[in-house]
Order: sequence, then C-alpha cells, then structure tokens
Amino acid sequence: MRKNNIRITALAFVVPILFLWPACARAQAVKARYPVMAPLDQYLIPDEKAEIALARSSAPASISDAAEVMVLRRDGYASAVKGSNGFVCIVERSWAKPTDDPEFWNPKIRAPNCFNPAASRTFLPIFLEKTKLVLAGGSKAEILAATTSALEKRELPALAPGAMCYMMAKRQYLSDDGMSWHPHVMFFVSGDAVKSWGANLPGSPVIAADDPEERVTIFMVFAGTWSDGTPGPSTMH
Repeated sequence: MRKNNIRITALAFVVPILFLWPACARAQAVKARYPVMAPLDQYLIPDEKAEIALARSSAPASISDAAEVMVLRRDGYASAVKGSNGFVCIVERSWAKPTDDPEFWNPKIRAPNCFNPAASRTFLPIFLEKTKLVLAGGSKAEILAATTSALEKRELPALAPGAMCYMMAKRQYLSDDGMSWHPHVMFFVSGDAVKSWGANLPGSPVIAADDPEERVTIFMVFAGTWSDGTPGPSTMH
C-alpha cells in the first residue's frame, strides 16, 4: 500500500467539512437560500443508471461492484441492484445533514456513500427513516423529533462496532463550498467520542465530527486517490 493512499490528515482541514458539521460563521449568509424543501424533482436524478454509477463511484470497484445499490425514487429509496458482499452504495441527499445545517434543504447535494455491512445494518437506517419523513412532508422540527423518538425507543438499531463507509466519489457535492472536497473514509463510533480520541486538538492529526442528532461521532481519514485511482486534492495546507 502506498504511503499516501490512506492517511489521517491535519486539523487544518476541519473547516471545510461542511457536509458533516452544523452551521458555522457563514450560516447567516447561507440561511436564506434554502429555507424550505424544494420541489421533489430537484432532488431526483432522472437517469437511474446515472445514479447507480454515481453511487458506485463512492468506493473502489473491488468493493462497489459487488455492493447493493439504492436509488431515490418518488416514494423513497429502493434497491436497484442486488449485492453480494453486504455493502450498500447510495447517493445521500441534503437531509443527511443535521437539521440545523443551513443547507439541509439544498437540492444540489449529492453525497455518494458506500456503507460496509455493519453500517448498512445499523447506521444507514437513520438516513432512510429521515427520507421517509421528508417525503411525507415533515418539517425539520418534526424530522428531528421523530428520529430522536425512534432512537430512544430503539425502533432504529443500535450502532454496530466496526461501522464505516467510503466517500471517494470524484463527483461528490457535499455543500455549496465543498463540491469535490477530498476522497475519504469515515468510521462511526457511538456517542460523543471526540475527547476520548484526542480529536480536533492542536497538533492532533485526528479529525472528528460529533453528530448528536444521530448519536455518533464520525472520524475521517483522507485517501490519496479518488475511487477511480486518480490523485485526490493535496492535503498539504
């Protein structure tokens, strides 16, 4: 394995992680852009084959070629391709963000993910549940309340150890300021584990984002290449 293929990167890149982190200093400027959900057509990808290809581009072909692929249709996400390795590739839309993120309703968001078996069983269901609530016309407050209730009542599964996903798609659009950000891999840990990992401290190479709405901490490791093997952006600041 090449030295720069996958590595944990410097804290200097925490700021661009707009897809995972709640609203920050630029929130007031962005807030007015997406106050409500846009018409559903703006979130859909008309060409289902194109959505399948985009979803699969989230991970190297050695993984994604054997993965299940889900696509967004008018009645929710559905399996478009059966898999054999337990991974699930999917293009998340803007409501994967926390409800207090100013781009929660941004119809341009396309975030290809390929979840491993543990995450497919226990983390992906949160996003699929949020999608049902979105398509039913739920407000952000209603979506948050319903998701919180489902987690508290254990109607959604507890996060399994070893849950992770690939986000190595070259055409990712994670926010208006993070279109093709960096190829990376994410690991999910229950609760707020930022301090216990020493993440985000001066000099620490560990990048993490606490997501209290989904009750996980997300640790990120940058990859040196996109899923097609071409070099990713430099991680040197």
